[in-house]
Amino acid sequence: MRAARNPSLAPRRRSLAALLAMAATLALGVGACGSDAPSQDPGPLSKAPAGTKELAALGEPEGELRLVAPKGYADPGARWVSDFQNRTRCRVDVEEVAESDEIVALMETDEFDGALARGDTTLRLIAAGDAAPVNPRLVPNYVDVFDELRERRWNSLEGRPYGIPQSRIANVLTWRSDRVRPAPVSLRAVYNQAAGARGRVAVQDDPMVIAEAAMHLRSTRPELKIENPYELDDEQFTAAVGLLQLQQPSVGSYWSGLDEVSGRFASAVVALGTAPQRVGERLAARGAAIKTAMPGEGATGWSDTWMIHPKAQNPTCMYLWMNHMASPQVNAEVARWSGAAPANRRACDIASARRHCGAVRALDSGFFAQVSYWTTPRKECGDERGLICKDYSEWAKAWAEIKG
Repeated sequence: MRAARNPSLAPRRRSLAALLAMAATLALGVGACGSDAPSQDPGPLSKAPAGTKELAALGEPEGELRLVAPKGYADPGARWVSDFQNRTRCRVDVEEVAESDEIVALMETDEFDGALARGDTTLRLIAAGDAAPVNPRLVPNYVDVFDELRERRWNSLEGRPYGIPQSRIANVLTWRSDRVRPAPVSLRAVYNQAAGARGRVAVQDDPMVIAEAAMHLRSTRPELKIENPYELDDEQFTAAVGLLQLQQPSVGSYWSGLDEVSGRFASAVVALGTAPQRVGERLAARGAAIKTAMPGEGATGWSDTWMIHPKAQNPTCMYLWMNHMASPQVNAEVARWSGAAPANRRACDIASARRHCGAVRALDSGFFAQVSYWTTPRKECGDERGLICKDYSEWAKAWAEIKG
């Protein structure tokens, strides 16, 4: 869904750095002279009250917006996209992707203004210089994003936010209650196979599954001293990979899409596994014998983040888009469509979203406190061990070998 660039817009484009500098200058002026200026220093940008004057400093929308995103999130046929285009005059041109590696490759071309990335991708974009820090003052709706999603390991660096959260979701134990008994309460069932699931285990086709195995080992093999499942040294990594290799003959499906895993559970091709919350919720609503539970070890999961490219040609449109997608109404609508929990806490105040918010436990902080969100593995362990952890490339290589 790529559209040709409009050369007539080129003279109006400004560099992102210049625009942000202009916004910062305006912010200082408002603080000194404006009647609505705060009475004291507002503190870090990410904690300051958001407003619209800084956003206005970016100038007129450029007229187009070039995005990289998973299917559906920026489809011009979606109501939230058409509303955005009508209100801002920013025509959305999206390159839809299915894999994280595609996002990385496309953002490397410098042809896109921004992307929607999960935690396995965000730090890769930052490290490659293909994502810029965001100024939360230019995103007024950022103030209503759940605190537990703001400036975290997977979407920030050195205390600077590099994106605006869109949603979050957990990969929970999912099983057919007519095939698996007793009901599993631990990831142990996925690796040791509960009765009725032998040879029919569902596993996501993604290197991040290694973190799920590490979470199980954290509780069953304390001598490994695993703390963060995304920061694994050689011994810890080898143990997690070994557990997945032992599991491999029992896998009935390595799934890569929600429709795929939903179909496998619905037809009983698979009977047990971990899957996003929405899978069990939707199948159960259709009368399928599906149950879900948070594993005793906790769960992996992810939070999608909108990120802006340092060389964005349409920064005004990109910031308008991030603010639009973070607004309560739109955030609620996209969450209902995708089956994820919204990132904006006010989204659950909207009547049409309350049932969905309850189903995905959007307001249950205790539930999401048990989720270890996908974070790009790096050589830097994040502790006194230093640069000895396995990075994403090693995770990807090991995962390819596990599947055979």
